Amino acid sequence: MPDDAPAPGPDGARPSTTSPTPAEPKDDWETRFKYLLADFENFRRRVAKEREATTRQTRAALLRELLPLLEAFQAATAMVARLPSSDPLRRGFELLDREWASFLKREGVEPVAEVGRPFQAEEAEAVGEVAADPTAADGTVREVVQQGYRFFGGLLRPAKVIVAREKPSARAPAPEVAPGGEQPEAES
Repeated sequence: MPDDAPAPGPDGARPSTTSPTPAEPKDDWETRFKYLLADFENFRRRVAKEREATTRQTRAALLRELLPLLEAFQAATAMVARLPSSDPLRRGFELLDREWASFLKREGVEPVAEVGRPFQAEEAEAVGEVAADPTAADGTVREVVQQGYRFFGGLLRPAKVIVAREKPSARAPAPEVAPGGEQPEAES
């Protein structure tokens, strides 16, 4: 009678009739699924953030292109303001001015420079200096040459301003520092 058992292999051991492939436990697939789901959620959040950042950058670029148009309109409005208040051209410009202000507010655009406020180098560029006086203290903005704008906390364009400064001779001299970082003693 022939032996139903398989013939021995080259190493002399008889192979088993069942396959030795271990079945993966159910928990392993569940864990993999949870990790995959978490990775997908992270991917969705990252793509949403990137999409929002791209949208903001595109809007900022468009707004930057509109700023010269806004400034030309503001200059024309200043000229039209000389007309009588009943003039239809003046009323039309005033209506457009309100629409511009509404548009900028809706878009989150805010001006950064204001006369009388302290000069901030992060938001403005000093293009000139004038002598400080009682109406303009040292280090404050005396005149806005070109308005700068902030957009969603970032700077859309820096302002160009003229800053009030005390005359160099009127400023208190800096204390002299001796070599070694020590202050010289006061003479009596």
